[in-house]
Amino acid sequence: MKMNFNKRDPVYLQVIRHFKERIATGALLPGEEIPSRRELANSLKINPNTAQRAYKEMEEQGLIKTEGNLPSKITNDPDILASVRSELIRDAVDNFIAAIKPIHVPIDEVITLLKEKYEKDEI
Repeated sequence: MKMNFNKRDPVYLQVIRHFKERIATGALLPGEEIPSRRELANSLKINPNTAQRAYKEMEEQGLIKTEGNLPSKITNDPDILASVRSELIRDAVDNFIAAIKPIHVPIDEVITLLKEKYEKDEI
């Protein structure tokens, strides 16, 4: 597993987002085993406590399930899986709006540009 960490967000939140992105794109499937906390920490070269915190948060959000000493697995709950995708889309739209609104670009122009870029897949 590879990740590029930024300096502004806590590492555990970046790890959670990475898992959410992999779930949303189908790279991680419902019920799929994920690395142990120690394996994750070693592969990402992060503190084991950081990996533990990310897993704890993902368990609280229902993204992963851990039963006893068995490996953690991605949830099978379709509602949670659908909400992951929706959350990522909402976050991206919110960030885009926060960046574009101060420029006072008319919404019609924004929509036209979005359609053009999206269809050309230039990003």
